[in-house]
Amino acid sequence: MTEDSVTEGAVTGGAAVEGAPVRVYLVDDHALFRSGVRAELAAAPDEVEVVGEAGSVGEAVAGIAHLRPEVVLLDVHMPDGGGAEVLRRVRAQDTAVVFLALSVSDAAEDVIAVIRGGARGYVTKTISGRELAGAIRRVSAGDAVFSPRLAGFVLDAFSDRPGSAPVGDPELDLLTPRERDVLRLLARGYAYKEIAGELFISVKTVETHVSSVLRKTQLSNRYELSRWASDRRLV
Repeated sequence: MTEDSVTEGAVTGGAAVEGAPVRVYLVDDHALFRSGVRAELAAAPDEVEVVGEAGSVGEAVAGIAHLRPEVVLLDVHMPDGGGAEVLRRVRAQDTAVVFLALSVSDAAEDVIAVIRGGARGYVTKTISGRELAGAIRRVSAGDAVFSPRLAGFVLDAFSDRPGSAPVGDPELDLLTPRERDVLRLLARGYAYKEIAGELFISVKTVETHVSSVLRKTQLSNRYELSRWASDRRLV
Protein backbone atom coordinates (compact mmCIF):
# COMPACT_ATOMS: atom_id res chain seq x y z
CA MET A 1 0.00 0.00 0.00
CA THR A 2 1.25 3.49 -0.82
CA GLU A 3 1.22 6.74 1.12
CA ASP A 4 -2.13 8.54 1.31
CA SER A 5 -3.24 11.16 3.79
CA VAL A 6 -6.48 10.80 5.73
CA THR A 7 -9.02 13.43 6.62
CA GLU A 8 -10.35 13.18 10.16
CA GLY A 9 -13.70 14.48 11.37
CA ALA A 10 -13.86 14.52 15.15
CA VAL A 11 -17.24 13.46 16.48
CA THR A 12 -16.84 12.65 20.15
CA GLY A 13 -13.15 13.14 20.71
CA GLY A 14 -9.71 13.35 19.19
CA ALA A 15 -7.13 10.69 19.96
CA ALA A 16 -7.82 7.02 20.55
CA VAL A 17 -8.00 5.73 24.10
CA GLU A 18 -4.62 4.84 25.55
CA GLY A 19 -3.97 1.25 26.54
CA ALA A 20 -4.46 -2.08 24.86
CA PRO A 21 -4.35 -2.36 21.06
CA VAL A 22 -7.66 -2.13 19.22
CA ARG A 23 -9.00 -5.57 18.32
CA VAL A 24 -9.65 -5.68 14.57
CA TYR A 25 -11.54 -8.10 12.32
CA LEU A 26 -10.71 -8.02 8.59
CA VAL A 27 -13.34 -8.70 5.91
CA ASP A 28 -12.26 -8.95 2.26
CA ASP A 29 -12.85 -11.62 -0.37
CA HIS A 30 -9.21 -11.58 -1.55
CA ALA A 31 -6.96 -13.70 0.68
CA LEU A 32 -3.82 -12.10 -0.75
CA PHE A 33 -5.03 -8.64 0.19
CA ARG A 34 -5.98 -9.78 3.70
CA SER A 35 -2.46 -11.13 4.13
CA GLY A 36 -1.04 -7.79 3.03
CA VAL A 37 -3.16 -5.84 5.49
CA ARG A 38 -2.19 -8.20 8.31
CA ALA A 39 1.48 -7.67 7.49
CA GLU A 40 1.08 -3.88 7.38
CA LEU A 41 -0.77 -3.75 10.70
CA ALA A 42 1.69 -6.11 12.34
CA ALA A 43 4.14 -3.20 12.23
CA ALA A 44 1.98 -1.41 14.81
CA PRO A 45 1.34 -4.10 17.46
CA ASP A 46 0.85 -1.55 20.22
CA GLU A 47 -1.98 0.13 18.28
CA VAL A 48 -3.96 -2.64 16.61
CA GLU A 49 -4.33 -6.42 16.75
CA VAL A 50 -5.99 -8.42 13.95
CA VAL A 51 -8.00 -11.08 15.78
CA GLY A 52 -9.72 -12.67 12.80
CA GLU A 53 -10.62 -12.45 9.14
CA ALA A 54 -13.26 -13.55 6.66
CA GLY A 55 -13.69 -13.75 2.91
CA SER A 56 -17.49 -13.92 2.70
CA VAL A 57 -20.55 -12.31 4.25
CA GLY A 58 -21.65 -15.40 6.15
CA GLU A 59 -18.18 -16.12 7.49
CA ALA A 60 -17.81 -12.48 8.53
CA VAL A 61 -21.10 -12.33 10.41
CA ALA A 62 -20.31 -15.54 12.32
CA GLY A 63 -16.72 -14.52 13.06
CA ILE A 64 -17.65 -11.06 14.31
CA ALA A 65 -20.34 -12.49 16.59
CA HIS A 66 -17.86 -15.01 18.02
CA LEU A 67 -14.77 -12.80 18.44
CA ARG A 68 -16.50 -9.51 19.29
CA PRO A 69 -13.83 -7.19 17.77
CA GLU A 70 -13.85 -3.47 18.45
CA VAL A 71 -13.39 -2.48 14.80
CA VAL A 72 -14.24 -4.30 11.56
CA LEU A 73 -12.27 -3.40 8.42
CA LEU A 74 -14.85 -3.96 5.71
CA ASP A 75 -14.52 -4.33 1.95
CA VAL A 76 -17.42 -2.79 0.03
CA HIS A 77 -17.71 -5.20 -2.91
CA MET A 78 -17.90 -8.94 -2.35
CA PRO A 79 -19.66 -11.60 -4.43
CA ASP A 80 -22.27 -12.58 -1.84
CA GLY A 81 -23.76 -9.25 -0.81
CA GLY A 82 -20.84 -7.04 0.05
CA GLY A 83 -20.13 -4.75 2.94
CA ALA A 84 -23.66 -3.41 3.10
CA GLU A 85 -25.00 -6.89 3.88
CA VAL A 86 -22.39 -7.46 6.59
CA LEU A 87 -23.35 -4.13 8.13
CA ARG A 88 -27.05 -4.93 8.03
CA ARG A 89 -26.74 -8.36 9.60
CA VAL A 90 -24.18 -7.52 12.27
CA ARG A 91 -25.78 -4.26 13.37
CA ALA A 92 -29.11 -6.06 13.80
CA GLN A 93 -27.42 -8.07 16.57
CA ASP A 94 -24.67 -5.79 17.90
CA THR A 95 -24.55 -2.00 17.58
CA ALA A 96 -21.34 -1.66 19.60
CA VAL A 97 -18.91 -2.88 16.93
CA VAL A 98 -17.44 -0.10 14.78
CA PHE A 99 -17.04 -0.46 11.01
CA LEU A 100 -14.37 1.17 8.85
CA ALA A 101 -14.75 0.59 5.10
CA LEU A 102 -11.51 -0.24 3.27
CA SER A 103 -12.09 -0.42 -0.47
CA VAL A 104 -10.53 0.10 -3.88
CA SER A 105 -13.64 2.07 -4.79
CA ASP A 106 -13.87 5.79 -4.15
CA ALA A 107 -17.25 6.22 -5.85
CA ALA A 108 -19.69 8.54 -4.13
CA GLU A 109 -22.50 5.97 -4.13
CA ASP A 110 -20.32 3.36 -2.43
CA VAL A 111 -19.17 5.80 0.26
CA ILE A 112 -22.69 7.02 0.95
CA ALA A 113 -24.18 3.51 1.04
CA VAL A 114 -21.85 2.18 3.74
CA ILE A 115 -22.04 5.36 5.83
CA ARG A 116 -25.83 5.17 5.74
CA GLY A 117 -25.48 1.50 6.69
CA GLY A 118 -23.64 2.48 9.85
CA ALA A 119 -19.90 2.61 9.04
CA ARG A 120 -17.87 5.24 10.92
CA GLY A 121 -15.45 5.90 8.09
CA TYR A 122 -14.24 5.03 4.61
CA VAL A 123 -10.63 4.80 3.42
CA THR A 124 -9.27 3.57 0.10
CA LYS A 125 -6.76 0.78 -0.38
CA THR A 126 -4.02 3.27 -1.31
CA ILE A 127 -3.70 4.19 2.38
CA SER A 128 -0.41 3.30 4.08
CA GLY A 129 -0.24 0.73 6.86
CA ARG A 130 0.71 3.34 9.45
CA GLU A 131 -2.17 5.60 8.47
CA LEU A 132 -4.58 2.66 8.46
CA ALA A 133 -3.59 1.81 12.02
CA GLY A 134 -4.21 5.43 12.98
CA ALA A 135 -7.59 5.45 11.24
CA ILE A 136 -8.59 2.31 13.14
CA ARG A 137 -7.63 3.92 16.44
CA ARG A 138 -9.61 7.06 15.63
CA VAL A 139 -12.86 5.34 14.63
CA SER A 140 -12.55 3.18 17.74
CA ALA A 141 -12.33 6.38 19.80
CA GLY A 142 -15.44 7.85 18.13
CA ASP A 143 -14.04 9.86 15.23
CA ALA A 144 -15.26 9.71 11.64
CA VAL A 145 -12.39 9.12 9.21
CA PHE A 146 -12.32 9.47 5.43
CA SER A 147 -9.67 9.39 2.73
CA PRO A 148 -9.17 12.74 0.94
CA ARG A 149 -12.10 13.85 -1.23
CA LEU A 150 -14.53 11.28 0.18
CA ALA A 151 -15.71 13.45 3.07
CA GLY A 152 -17.25 15.84 0.56
CA PHE A 153 -19.48 13.06 -0.79
CA VAL A 154 -20.90 12.45 2.67
CA LEU A 155 -21.42 16.14 3.38
CA ASP A 156 -23.24 16.57 0.07
CA ALA A 157 -25.40 13.49 0.59
CA PHE A 158 -26.55 14.52 4.05
CA SER A 159 -26.89 18.22 3.29
CA ASP A 160 -30.19 19.86 2.41
CA ARG A 161 -28.54 22.96 0.94
CA PRO A 162 -29.26 23.88 -2.71
CA GLY A 163 -26.71 22.52 -5.13
CA SER A 164 -25.85 19.42 -3.15
CA ALA A 165 -24.64 16.60 -5.35
CA PRO A 166 -27.33 14.02 -6.24
CA VAL A 167 -26.86 10.59 -4.73
CA GLY A 168 -28.37 8.65 -7.62
CA ASP A 169 -27.63 8.64 -11.35
CA PRO A 170 -29.93 6.54 -13.59
CA GLU A 171 -27.19 5.97 -16.19
CA LEU A 172 -24.59 5.08 -13.59
CA ASP A 173 -27.05 2.72 -11.91
CA LEU A 174 -26.97 0.57 -15.05
CA LEU A 175 -23.41 -0.46 -14.23
CA THR A 176 -22.49 -3.17 -11.77
CA PRO A 177 -20.10 -2.31 -8.91
CA ARG A 178 -17.27 -4.17 -10.67
CA GLU A 179 -17.96 -2.36 -13.95
CA ARG A 180 -17.67 0.95 -12.08
CA ASP A 181 -14.34 -0.13 -10.59
CA VAL A 182 -12.99 -1.00 -14.04
CA LEU A 183 -14.34 2.23 -15.54
CA ARG A 184 -12.80 4.34 -12.80
CA LEU A 185 -9.34 2.88 -13.33
CA LEU A 186 -9.70 3.00 -17.11
CA ALA A 187 -10.58 6.70 -16.92
CA ARG A 188 -7.46 7.30 -14.83
CA GLY A 189 -5.32 5.99 -17.67
CA TYR A 190 -4.65 2.46 -16.40
CA ALA A 191 -3.85 -0.19 -19.03
CA TYR A 192 -5.95 -3.37 -19.06
CA LYS A 193 -3.12 -5.35 -17.45
CA GLU A 194 -2.78 -2.74 -14.67
CA ILE A 195 -6.53 -2.80 -14.03
CA ALA A 196 -6.43 -6.60 -13.82
CA GLY A 197 -3.64 -6.43 -11.25
CA GLU A 198 -5.36 -3.73 -9.20
CA LEU A 199 -8.68 -5.60 -9.03
CA PHE A 200 -7.26 -9.15 -8.84
CA ILE A 201 -9.04 -10.25 -12.03
CA SER A 202 -7.84 -11.45 -15.45
CA VAL A 203 -7.19 -9.20 -18.45
CA LYS A 204 -9.94 -11.08 -20.30
CA THR A 205 -12.40 -10.20 -17.51
CA VAL A 206 -11.36 -6.55 -17.76
CA GLU A 207 -12.04 -6.62 -21.50
CA THR A 208 -15.46 -8.16 -20.87
CA HIS A 209 -16.35 -5.44 -18.34
CA VAL A 210 -15.19 -2.66 -20.67
CA SER A 211 -17.29 -4.07 -23.51
CA SER A 212 -20.30 -4.21 -21.22
CA VAL A 213 -19.79 -0.61 -20.07
CA LEU A 214 -19.46 0.59 -23.68
CA ARG A 215 -22.68 -1.19 -24.56
CA LYS A 216 -24.64 0.13 -21.58
CA THR A 217 -23.43 3.72 -22.01
CA GLN A 218 -23.71 3.58 -25.82
CA LEU A 219 -20.22 5.05 -26.15
CA SER A 220 -17.54 4.10 -28.69
CA ASN A 221 -14.12 4.15 -27.02
CA ARG A 222 -12.17 4.64 -23.79
CA TYR A 223 -11.74 8.37 -24.41
CA GLU A 224 -15.50 8.90 -24.45
CA LEU A 225 -15.75 6.68 -21.38
CA SER A 226 -13.17 8.83 -19.59
CA ARG A 227 -15.19 11.98 -20.22
CA TRP A 228 -18.38 10.20 -19.16
CA ALA A 229 -16.75 9.04 -15.94
CA SER A 230 -15.30 12.49 -15.25
CA ASP A 231 -18.72 14.12 -15.66
CA ARG A 232 -20.00 11.79 -12.93
CA ARG A 233 -17.06 12.45 -10.61
CA LEU A 234 -15.82 8.86 -10.80
CA VAL A 235 -12.23 9.81 -11.55
